[in-house]
Amino acid sequence: MSNRTYNLYCDESCHLENDHKQYMLLGYINVPYNQIQIHKEAIDNLKKKHNFYSELKWSKVSHSKSVFYQELTDYFFSSDLRFRAIIIDKNRVSNQTFEQDFDTFYYKMYYQLIYHMLDMSSTYNIFLDIKDTLSKWKIKKLREVLQYSYSSIRTLQNIRSHESIFMQLADFFTGALNYNLNEEPAVTAKVDIIERIKKHSNHSLDCNTTKSASKFNLFFIELK
Repeated sequence: MSNRTYNLYCDESCHLENDHKQYMLLGYINVPYNQIQIHKEAIDNLKKKHNFYSELKWSKVSHSKSVFYQELTDYFFSSDLRFRAIIIDKNRVSNQTFEQDFDTFYYKMYYQLIYHMLDMSSTYNIFLDIKDTLSKWKIKKLREVLQYSYSSIRTLQNIRSHESIFMQLADFFTGALNYNLNEEPAVTAKVDIIERIKKHSNHSLDCNTTKSASKFNLFFIELK
């Protein structure tokens, strides 16, 4: 594989239709294929430094591990890793208007997340977190939506989050955005991380970044 191949590790938050959360988020971590081992080793070393031996998860951010997660955030912004997320206000979803169900809408949103930022001169391996027993069917459907025949997409498959540090990193950043938008921030360690992300990205996290923002790209979809 050339150095123009990228792995995308996708995660989602508040993606259920009736979970009483206003915002649904889909996000991915973009990793240059030829740098995968470099970033794995760097994050592993960071974990060893802080005696951190569990999965990275936004839900696990706490006072006792706050310094580790702060340094993880710093590492991301100092590296060639990239993050993109789309944010959907579920109060504005009108499936009846388009004669579709929520699952169809869900795949349309994944299309928005992935397709419009693809560089057709590069190739991509895309991985989705296995969430439930329907994950295999979801991959099949997403292949159809993304028009899998495009040569830029080499691989599209499910993996489990514990198998990939980058999938866990996608959970971390997607979870941070979710917390900032959907929750009443009350955990100091989490608020500190969100403020750190805002500072690094020079962005408020509650509106679109510019389309050209490649490091930390946010798109709040305006549903018609």
